[in-house]
Amino acid sequence: MRSTRAVCRPVRRGCEHTAHMFGPATYCRVKVVAPDRPSGDILDRTQITAGRDAHHRARGVAAEELRRHNLATVLERLHLLGPISRSELTATMGLNRSTIADLIGELTTLGLVEEGPAIPASGPGRPSPMVRTRPQGASVLAVEISVDSVAVATVGLGGHVYQQLRAAKPRGRVSPQETVQEVAGLAASILAALPPEAVLVGVGAGVAGVTRRLDGFVHLAPNLGWRNVPLGAMLATALGLSDPVLVANEADLGALAEYRRGVGAGVPHLIYISGEAGIGAGIIHDGKPMLGAAGYAGEAGHMLMNPDGYRCRCGAIGCWETEAGEAALARHAGIPTTVEGLGILDTVVARATAGDRKTLEAIAEIGRWLGLGIGNLINVFNPQLVVLGGFYHPLFPFMEEAVDEGARLGALAAPGDIAEITTSGLGSDAPLMGAAELALSGLIADPARAAGHRVLSPAEGESGG
Repeated sequence: MRSTRAVCRPVRRGCEHTAHMFGPATYCRVKVVAPDRPSGDILDRTQITAGRDAHHRARGVAAEELRRHNLATVLERLHLLGPISRSELTATMGLNRSTIADLIGELTTLGLVEEGPAIPASGPGRPSPMVRTRPQGASVLAVEISVDSVAVATVGLGGHVYQQLRAAKPRGRVSPQETVQEVAGLAASILAALPPEAVLVGVGAGVAGVTRRLDGFVHLAPNLGWRNVPLGAMLATALGLSDPVLVANEADLGALAEYRRGVGAGVPHLIYISGEAGIGAGIIHDGKPMLGAAGYAGEAGHMLMNPDGYRCRCGAIGCWETEAGEAALARHAGIPTTVEGLGILDTVVARATAGDRKTLEAIAEIGRWLGLGIGNLINVFNPQLVVLGGFYHPLFPFMEEAVDEGARLGALAAPGDIAEITTSGLGSDAPLMGAAELALSGLIADPARAAGHRVLSPAEGESGG
């Protein structure tokens, strides 16, 4: 920012007033000397008035930004923490009661929150009304496309799940077009079942692949057999939407869900590891998703772990997922090649529960490789918590010791002592719930702008696909 110095030229005798360009100009003409302005150049009253108006506009913008921030903060607290009293909001936000009342009033007018009966006061004074979100005031469609299934859910503010459907699909190279049509078919029934007053404000989707967040373009989904798929645009067309579909990597969405609603709620440094046919990682750094320049960060399953190992579906040799993924589990456990997909996990869990030694040794082997990779991530990102999702969730009781051993070998002592490794709090639904949070993020960030904007009515959903 350039600095300026103001010089007073008295118009009236005896005037010694010195003004700046936004100050009063009743008695003086103000000569502003800037580094790149000729010293004799004088601003006239029109220029001074324009400057003052700009200053007032800037103050107005700042006030509007503050109001928008406070409105978003109140809505986010209610969305994540559930019903809360006005007095609690006042205390936690550090705002006065009248400001809180105004914010709640605006959110109520927007149809996003409602007030219920007051809770009895513990001390003197009137009881404080309870405030809660209205799920029907802002609802979203969440979509998850994984290797073995397609899932959809309708979710409202506050994390209220109206309905959820998951359809298993055979392992194989199902085309993007077929997958999108299946999603549209599943979505049509649950959208039609939404309450008539529900406002659908967005659609979010998670996919097991390298995805550009800007437009939902899937560059590579090796375990789906997809390359260069404009998934966001295809879903929007199939669903008949007026707005784009937000698409992200499923591990990124698993991390978002665990951070906002799962076992890692409120933990600002978190890594979510998703195990399916491959391995993905979602990273929360300082309370925000770490996505990289275009949303491609977190493809940890393809970091080199064993140069003398197996060829990965991505084409490289020795990726992490070739040693700690599903194929490695089946190989070590001796699962017949005729068993695939979810059948591998079901077989392994059943054998492990029965105490089968070979199966337990197989789980421990991939657990050690999993731990070694986690140790590398701990060294790089210094997380407080590492959350295991996907098929690692049901296997965790059998592999916890081996994972901890591998992580100790791979991680330096200082960051290793900080990090805790645990299993998902949301289970297999973490990416789907993350897709819902992604779709609601725009509304929560700017409630006044986004509220009431329908991307699709429930009636229109009946004809989707």
